[in-house]
Amino acid sequence: MFDRLKEDLQCVKDRDPAARSSLEIMLLYPGYKAVRMHRKANYFYRHKMYFLARAISQRAVRKTGIEIHPGATIGRRFFIDHGTGVVIGETTEIGDDCTIYQGVTLGGTGKDHGKRHPTLGNNVLVGAGAKVLGPFKIGDNSNVAAGSVVLSAIPENSTAVGSPARVVKRNGKRVDRLDHIHTPDPLSQEICRLNAEIDKLKKKIKEMEE
Repeated sequence: MFDRLKEDLQCVKDRDPAARSSLEIMLLYPGYKAVRMHRKANYFYRHKMYFLARAISQRAVRKTGIEIHPGATIGRRFFIDHGTGVVIGETTEIGDDCTIYQGVTLGGTGKDHGKRHPTLGNNVLVGAGAKVLGPFKIGDNSNVAAGSVVLSAIPENSTAVGSPARVVKRNGKRVDRLDHIHTPDPLSQEICRLNAEIDKLKKKIKEMEE
């Protein structure tokens, strides 16, 4: 228990440059409090004391603004930065050394049964406001950009961006084909199409006059 406590404290120190002391983290950091309370709730949940588990979980929500279902499985050195508005569903699985930011939802779509929520591999980062919805996996060492909506699996060592999210980088190399400099201008394309139509009509009118 004390080893886990030290790990949870150290991971906050390592990833948050604003953290000044262990005492400050223990007493004032909502993400740290939510994780510690979840570990207690999860213990009771695994021992089928569901009411007590849920009571601890709901108390954590009131104190921190972070809702983690007591049935969620969370690995070691899990860091929730800021944390307000984070929601983590019952069948979520989170590996070791993961980081998520405020407003993140690890949830379901309402269409699945049994395993309904996502699985995060090791060393996964999910940016602020991102929504990861469904029973698929985000691979090890992957990043989900802020504000993204992820609806399908993301391979390991990848960066996913957008809504719906798509992989734009894998193993350090760009894999998308977006070119923000030479992107076609849709307005210009439409004007060209209309000019071509006008030329066709002029030709037909000329033929009729002849």
